Amino acid sequence: MWNPRALLVLVLGTLLAAQEPAPPPWTPGALRPGEGLAVSLEGGPVQGFGEASKEAPMGSLAKLVWLKLEGIEWSSRDVRFRCTGTLGPYHCWKRDGHGKVDLGKALRESCNLAFLSWAGESMVRWRRDYGEAPARFRLEEAFGPFLGDRLPPGDTLPALTPAWVGDGDLLRTSPAAMAGWLADPSQGEVLEYAHRYLSGFFTEIGDLIGKEAWWFKTGTAPVPGEPGATSAWVAAGRGGTVAVLHLPRGRGKGEAMARFREIMGIR
Repeated sequence: MWNPRALLVLVLGTLLAAQEPAPPPWTPGALRPGEGLAVSLEGGPVQGFGEASKEAPMGSLAKLVWLKLEGIEWSSRDVRFRCTGTLGPYHCWKRDGHGKVDLGKALRESCNLAFLSWAGESMVRWRRDYGEAPARFRLEEAFGPFLGDRLPPGDTLPALTPAWVGDGDLLRTSPAAMAGWLADPSQGEVLEYAHRYLSGFFTEIGDLIGKEAWWFKTGTAPVPGEPGATSAWVAAGRGGTVAVLHLPRGRGKGEAMARFREIMGIR
């Protein structure tokens, strides 16, 4: 015959166990050689696996830093751009261009030329509104965690080149550093824009039924000293959880997305 006290303990134990999170699917053993993963769960400390501390050019993740700088301005203006494949001396990675893009499409498809155009307009406005030296301080303050000592000192805004949107070696990060940056409370607006523009077409419906979708920012980055070679990144988040995966030389963003889903157990 059941003891009421024992039955209560059993029921409470079962309920508490059901509330505990499942063991994380992303363990160091799940990673392949050269891969690095960093995760911050609901604002908690960053956990690193594999090559999580290895620094590399950040590639298209630089666009998330531009969201911190100009997200409010660009979103309120509903910026638009027509990408034909060229912008002055610069060429799009997509030979025929991306066509007409807004901020969301430019983020999802990593249109460097759109971000260069909008950033150029912003820098003209900064010079007018703040002056040269304060405008440079604004740029360095946002990109400081990714610049190291690679930007020569000065009191004027540097030339705007594709390096400022991730096409080059100027801006670098590691999975651990990028996850830490995203998890910092000061990046709340960045996460809001990422959720709005990178969560897919059914974000609003998911929010209404209380099921917040993952957002994903994929991209490639050049490999220093190896012209034409690339590595791949995925930055992602859901609620207060953020994760960053880096795949080494020779891997593309499609493979990076598949690996991220596999490692994190996302269907």
